[in-house]
Amino acid sequence: METTKCLIIGSGPAGYTAAIYACRANLSPILIEGPAPGGQLLQTTEVENFPGYPEGVTGNQLIEDCRNQALRFKADIRPGVVTDVDTSARPFTVTLADGSTIAAQTIIAATGATARYLGLLDELKYQGLGVSACATCDGFFYRKRVVAVVGGGDTACEEALYLAGLAKKVYLIVRKPYLRASKIMQERALNNPNIEVLFNTNTEGLFGDEYLEGAHLVEHLGTPDERHYDIAIDGFFLAIGHKPCSDFFHGAVDTDAAGFIKTNAPSTATNIPGIFAAGDVADPAYRQAIVAAASGCRAAIDAEHFLLENA
Repeated sequence: METTKCLIIGSGPAGYTAAIYACRANLSPILIEGPAPGGQLLQTTEVENFPGYPEGVTGNQLIEDCRNQALRFKADIRPGVVTDVDTSARPFTVTLADGSTIAAQTIIAATGATARYLGLLDELKYQGLGVSACATCDGFFYRKRVVAVVGGGDTACEEALYLAGLAKKVYLIVRKPYLRASKIMQERALNNPNIEVLFNTNTEGLFGDEYLEGAHLVEHLGTPDERHYDIAIDGFFLAIGHKPCSDFFHGAVDTDAAGFIKTNAPSTATNIPGIFAAGDVADPAYRQAIVAAASGCRAAIDAEHFLLENA
C-alpha cells in the first residue's frame, strides 16, 4: 500500500492552497482531485473579490493559477474519487473508487459542497432538459429566452445577474419577503430591468411536454392571500444552498446537522487526531474562495505541527 505524510482530498482553493503549504513544509502531499476538479469556482464566471486580481479573474483562471502554483512546488496531484476513509487507526486507510488504497499519516478534507435542490420530482424529470444548478455552465443555451432562478442569497442574485445578460427575462423566485444577499448584490438584482423578483413565492412543480416549459408557483403559501399561478420559462436554475461533501467519512468525523465538518477553532482539527478540514466542507457561514484558501493554509500548518508532535 502506498503511504504519505499528508493526503489532501479536494481540489478547490482550499485543497490547492493546502498542497502549496504542505509542499513547502516538505510533507510531499498527495492531492486527490475528486469528481469535479476545481470545485465550485468553475461555476463562476468573474471573481472580483479575490486579492491579487485587481481587474477580476475568471473562476477557471483562478483555479488554474492555484493548481499550477501547487505543481510548481511538486505537489502530487492525481485524479480520483475517495469512497471511504478508515479512521480507526493511524495511518488512516483511504480507499479510492478504482479500488486502490493509500495510507495517510494526516488527512486534509477540502471536498467542498454541492448544490441543493428543492426535492421536486419534476427537477429530476427535467434534469438537463431545462433544470440546472449552474447558470454559468448552462446559461449559454438560454440566450434570448425566459428563465427562473430560485433563491434569495448572494449566489441566487449572482446567477440571476449573469443570466440577465443572456436571457430575455429572468424571474428570481424568493420564498421570503426580502433578499438575504449582501446590499450591493440586492441593489444590482433589484435594479436590473431584465430581472423580476417574485417575493413570498414557492415553486410547486414544473411542467412541459418534452422539455421544460413552465413552473407552477404559489404566492403567500398558507395565508389568506395564497395564490397559485404559472409562469412560462425555458430554464429553471437552483441557487438555494449547498450540501457539504463529507459522506465518505461515514459519520466518523463530527459534523453539524447539515453535514458540515466541525473543527476545533481556532484550529482546523476535527474530533479525530490527524484529520483536518478546510474550505466549504467545514464552512456553513462564509463560503468564499478567499476564506477557503486561507483555511487550506491553516490546515496544512496544523497538519505539519501535528506530525512534528506525533513523530
